[in-house]
Amino acid sequence: MIALLLRDLRLSMRAGGGFGLGLAFFLIVTVLVPLSVGPEAKLLGTIAPGILWLGALLACLLSLDRLLALDWEDGTLDLLATSPLPLEAVVSVKALAHWITTGLPLVLAAPVFGVLLNLAPPGYLWLVLSLMVGTPALSVIGTFGAALTVGLKRGGLLLSLLVLPLYVPTLVFGAEVARRGAVGMETTTPLLMLGGITMGVIALLPFASAAVLRINLR
Repeated sequence: MIALLLRDLRLSMRAGGGFGLGLAFFLIVTVLVPLSVGPEAKLLGTIAPGILWLGALLACLLSLDRLLALDWEDGTLDLLATSPLPLEAVVSVKALAHWITTGLPLVLAAPVFGVLLNLAPPGYLWLVLSLMVGTPALSVIGTFGAALTVGLKRGGLLLSLLVLPLYVPTLVFGAEVARRGAVGMETTTPLLMLGGITMGVIALLPFASAAVLRINLR
């Protein structure tokens, strides 16, 4: 599993789906928002949690279409399906590799981008915490969407349409944690909900992704 993880990390970097692409997109969103809504500091501080979470979600979405496509094209996916390693473990490793190269850099960069949107000082800790808890769910859900659309020509648009509705609960509770933290409100309930979503998708979706892959590989 470690060898597969290292291989996926190297492939992610070589294929242009590494942390640089996600961070660049995240930065573009953060810079364009003040230009579109105006430079009013109070307004930017109010919408900052939602904008930062939306930017992180869309940045995670960028590289999903190539999550399994490369292995499908060169036949590696067929070899993995017949290897002693269960497909559930394979998709879990791929989701972990996606989070390391996409989600984790976004978590680390979020406080810097929060400065650009005038995020309130108490909100930085909660923003980072909510992204740390929520972004693994984005990668796991994205892996499930990639498994559904693997092998389809021009499946990127279909992948986005399938995955975005599943991202909504994570987006809602993640942004709510950051928003409440920024204004000094209680964050326990949305944070627990966010953690519950993440734990639920990590526990269930690898099995669903593996089942879909077995059907697609027949």
